[in-house]
Amino acid sequence: MKMAKKYSALMVCAAVSLSLAACGPKESSSAKSSSKGSELVVWEDKEKSIGIKDTVAAFEKEHDVKVKVVEKPYAKQIEDLRMDGPAGTGPDVLTMPGDQIGTAVTEGLLKELHVEKNVQSLYTDASIQSQMVDQKLYGLPKAVETTVLFYNKDLISEKELPQTLEEWYDYSKKTADGSKFGFLALFDQIYYAESVMSGYGGYIFGKDKDGSYNPSDIGINNEGAVKGAALIQKFYKGGLFPAGIIGEQGINVLESLFTEGKAAAIISGPWNVEAFSKAGINYGITKLPELENGKNMSAFIGVKSYNVSAFSKNAELAQELAVFLANEKNSKTRYEQTKEVPAVKSLADNPAIMKSEAARAVTEQSRFSELTPNIPEMNEIWTPADSALQTVATGKADPEQALDQAAETARGQIKAKHSGK
Repeated sequence: MKMAKKYSALMVCAAVSLSLAACGPKESSSAKSSSKGSELVVWEDKEKSIGIKDTVAAFEKEHDVKVKVVEKPYAKQIEDLRMDGPAGTGPDVLTMPGDQIGTAVTEGLLKELHVEKNVQSLYTDASIQSQMVDQKLYGLPKAVETTVLFYNKDLISEKELPQTLEEWYDYSKKTADGSKFGFLALFDQIYYAESVMSGYGGYIFGKDKDGSYNPSDIGINNEGAVKGAALIQKFYKGGLFPAGIIGEQGINVLESLFTEGKAAAIISGPWNVEAFSKAGINYGITKLPELENGKNMSAFIGVKSYNVSAFSKNAELAQELAVFLANEKNSKTRYEQTKEVPAVKSLADNPAIMKSEAARAVTEQSRFSELTPNIPEMNEIWTPADSALQTVATGKADPEQALDQAAETARGQIKAKHSGK
């Protein structure tokens, strides 16, 4: 799931007090009085508004305002904002994936936030960095996610789990029979395949000395990326992955095989915890496996955030609401309702959160993972990279040929669409 299209140590502990987290920028009494009677609109993620119900009620009472919460798929909210914002029917606060920030800022859709450093310091370095464009802040992190390994305890015990991707290949060779499978992953998509390719030295964009992404340095076809893609191709050539998990419907097939008890393990994300639980699967969750070179498989760190629309007529009040929604106290409350792993540093070792196997797995996997690039040029990587990997998966092209073509296509699109910046 390209949720992040569809996520340094992400969850470093920090001693930050609860009382500090509950505080946002200072607000004068005159500012409070000017907000009286105002109405704010919040676009929240689907089936996630329960996590902010009490928080919104508290904000309404404190500021004497009304807050309307509307649920929308978070990955598509920017798309809707393009139309609804100028029409005056958009939100004041929305939630979105961190990798869309750069594009949204370039299009003038988001308001820069001006919050105190002690507020920014509440969050993990990676999560707050995802909200920065040209050293300016455009959002506050609400949750983080990475891909992790789900395994069916009725098919394989924790002690039996292969520790490397190559060992999972061997396990699958013994167990896959065309109707039941060992290990499965959506390796025909760069969102998942990058976990392998980057472990051998592949990358999306290189970085300049200041840490910013260099869109002219594309690494999806370097030697390491090709080696990773060749390993991926082995799973398909060996008949270890069913043909149905290639392409747009692959996610549905993969999840169905797992919920039907026909796959021992899959790569997915914490977004499926509730669905798999409802399906009655006796599952476990752990970090992704290692590779033969001793490096752990990587993952994209996805960051969900609260952002203020550039079209908001109450931008100052909207910023205060974003700060309030994302503070430590309310992040913990939201976790209790939604199970989304919070981005607040001091919650990284909170017993109430770390008792969750999913939260522990995301925390551990984050140590080996990197942010999904948030620059606009990332939009030109997804489609050619996915197309190339699908030709690799179906055996229509060898990895080097396919990835070279993907990199060439991405460079051409970047030049055509972004060279005028």
